[in-house]
Amino acid sequence: MATPQSDVERRKQISVRGIAEIDDVNEIKKTFNRHVHYTLVKDRNVATSRDYYFALAHTVRDHLVSRWIRTQQHYYNIDPKRVYYLSLEFYMGRSLSNTMINLGIQSSCDEALYQLGLDIEELEELEEDAGLGNGGLGRLAACFLDSMATLGMAAYGYGIRYEYGIFAQKIVNGEQQEEPDDWLRFGNPWEKARPEYMLPVNFYGNVIDTPEGKKWVNTQVIFALPYDNPIPGYKNNVVNTLRLWSAKSPVDFNLKFFNDGDYIQAVIDRNLAENISRVLYPNDNFFEGKELRLKQEYFMVAATLQDIIRRFKSAKFGTRASTRNSFEEFPDKVAIQLNDTHPSLAIPELMRLLVDVEGLSWDQAWDITTRTCAYTNHTVLPEALERWPVSLFQNILPRHLDIIYKINHIHLENVLKKWPGDLERMRAMSLVEEDGDKRINMANLSIVGSHAVNGVARIHSEIIKDDLFKNFYELSPEKFQNKTNGITPRRWLLLCNPGLSDLISEKIGEKWIVHLDELQKLKAYAKEPAFQRAVMKVKQENKLRLAQILEREYGVKVNPASMFDIHVKRIHEYKRQLLNVLHIITLYNRIKKNPSAKFAPRTVMIGGKAAPGYYTAKKIIKLINYVANVVNNDPIVGDKLKVIFLENYRVTLAEKIIPAADLSEQISTAGTEASGTGNMKFQLNGALTIGTLDGANVEMAEEMGRENIFIFGMTVEEVEALKQKGYNAYDYYNSNPELKQVVDQIQNGFFSPNNSDEFKDLADILLKYDRFYLLADYAAYIKKQEEVSTTYQDQSKWLEMAINNIATSGKFSSDRTIIEYGREIWGVEPSYEQLPDPSVPRELALKDN
Repeated sequence: MATPQSDVERRKQISVRGIAEIDDVNEIKKTFNRHVHYTLVKDRNVATSRDYYFALAHTVRDHLVSRWIRTQQHYYNIDPKRVYYLSLEFYMGRSLSNTMINLGIQSSCDEALYQLGLDIEELEELEEDAGLGNGGLGRLAACFLDSMATLGMAAYGYGIRYEYGIFAQKIVNGEQQEEPDDWLRFGNPWEKARPEYMLPVNFYGNVIDTPEGKKWVNTQVIFALPYDNPIPGYKNNVVNTLRLWSAKSPVDFNLKFFNDGDYIQAVIDRNLAENISRVLYPNDNFFEGKELRLKQEYFMVAATLQDIIRRFKSAKFGTRASTRNSFEEFPDKVAIQLNDTHPSLAIPELMRLLVDVEGLSWDQAWDITTRTCAYTNHTVLPEALERWPVSLFQNILPRHLDIIYKINHIHLENVLKKWPGDLERMRAMSLVEEDGDKRINMANLSIVGSHAVNGVARIHSEIIKDDLFKNFYELSPEKFQNKTNGITPRRWLLLCNPGLSDLISEKIGEKWIVHLDELQKLKAYAKEPAFQRAVMKVKQENKLRLAQILEREYGVKVNPASMFDIHVKRIHEYKRQLLNVLHIITLYNRIKKNPSAKFAPRTVMIGGKAAPGYYTAKKIIKLINYVANVVNNDPIVGDKLKVIFLENYRVTLAEKIIPAADLSEQISTAGTEASGTGNMKFQLNGALTIGTLDGANVEMAEEMGRENIFIFGMTVEEVEALKQKGYNAYDYYNSNPELKQVVDQIQNGFFSPNNSDEFKDLADILLKYDRFYLLADYAAYIKKQEEVSTTYQDQSKWLEMAINNIATSGKFSSDRTIIEYGREIWGVEPSYEQLPDPSVPRELALKDN
């Protein structure tokens, strides 16, 4: 958010502005008023703040439209290879500020609204988050779209336009309650419905043999209506498209209902079909084999692949529309990236379209499919891997089951060729699991049907090769790659931390915004007292701003000089929020035992949503809130320690929290977090990390040096050794008096005096059923936290480390990640070329959507 300016500062700025910018301001004011009157049908007497938000959004969107059209014209004219990023989740957050920044019109809009007597920050706060994702996977997809547009790639995102995104979290009596996220209730000014591109999607039915081959018949049809959302690149006039599908019932419902007198029921039944795009499944790292979820997955890929083939056939060059041979070009013009296994039905669906509809031979179709598709794995947790019951496939997608069986038959023949007689390996590598109910293993399908398989951090990619997909790696080592995740610096520094952005630009120029490795130049200033003071001033301003929000929202007055210790991510046992709670209670006990001891004050903030059906995660949230209640109201503790659970954590809240953080908690059990991207956002904004050698923490430590990060705990190898030896939590509990006291307090109701058994089950998990070895890492975590406190008291040392964190975050730009995907998987080069300015008159004839 922009820092409010005084009138004097504003006048100074205006005096150095050019005539062109003043013209821009006048034009924006004129356009804004036009939208108030003609789009919203209001005047200033009756318009509300929300009306003004919509008028501003439409004004900004007007700046996008000609660029959007020109970009699609450009792609049509040059016919590049197109990248299609398929994801069931796109966690976009808000669009207004990001769009103004990427178009370079933020200051003009700010000034225009100021002159109209309006506060742009107030209007920005009225935008609903587009929360069409659970966490990291969906937010990564959003960062990737930003990078692909900024790098000038002809790229398209494809997903579902959920009417209800990730639920809104309310904390009532310390417990999570879920409320529907009706994010579209006021409308969405950024999207454009495209009914002319509506496409049929089939379900159910049966498969018959015909002289031309197998045909899928007697299906139920649902239509997919596309909504296009503009994705602007940073100041390059490129605007790509995110196309989200909404389910619509066929118009021509059965007329017999008129005669049966059931017309009303017929109309009501139509709505059932539209449930497919009604709501995002609120599960992260957990597979739930529900029929509606399978329908969502197929609905998205079926509509998307029809759209991809339509665009391929209508290209400007070649004879693709008329000849079968033209499909040989398909992998040279189309790259499909599967964001986890959720879109993996793209593989059998592309085979169905090529064989059944386009009339290609099986071998031709398989060659095209495998050269086109690539698969990103996002998790090693067994409960997260998708395995669909064959019975569900047989009912909903019978033709796809046939195709998967044939893919599996040919695949297992190849396995037996390499390892004759090795039936155990064959069983492990089958796409069809036969122990118990028969299931289709979607990860195995994704690997077999793709030419590239990647993990999302180096350590994760090694675990995939050495453990999770070891057999597949030995069969096809050339397929496996690593693509360490990244974040877009436009949203996660330029937008959310303007004070730090300005400071960096003053020192090293603005090239870092699209070339984040430029931040290396800041290393030269890490020890410079003046630069340290400037960094500290920015951090303190961000902390004061957050402290005001906390007091307003939670009624807790925090000490802005205290260390802001932040742990924000989905609530899950492997992310070990419970280990953080053990540390909080340890600190509390130490203060109570010796109130006069020297102590680095802390404000610990934990935020995140638990899946609605995840009992343990919801119990952890309740414990955090109960511990906070005791700590925050203890007069002996006072300002030394405060604990806050951040309600309804989402992209917009992250944009306020991350710039204010001093310490970032990345404490998952080694070998469980695929990458993490929150860790990168904190690093980029000058927070120090306490973490295990897990996910991208490993590469962060390499980039910045171990002296600039607080690493603790077991390594992947040590975790594996402990697992083999046998983990007995009581060994740690009985040998560490501080730990024993903490666990006993949880177990005996110290924090829940009205119900002494409230958290007994959490203590039981810690002592008897813990898969994530919290007690084994406890002592190392507490010791490292002591080092954190000592370092924080030496502000010069802390700031030097913080500047080194910022300076070494260049690797973790999503621009770098996307360049690697482009060159090593998709066969697409980045382009830093700026498209022509659309203000230059030219015929606008949209050829390709």
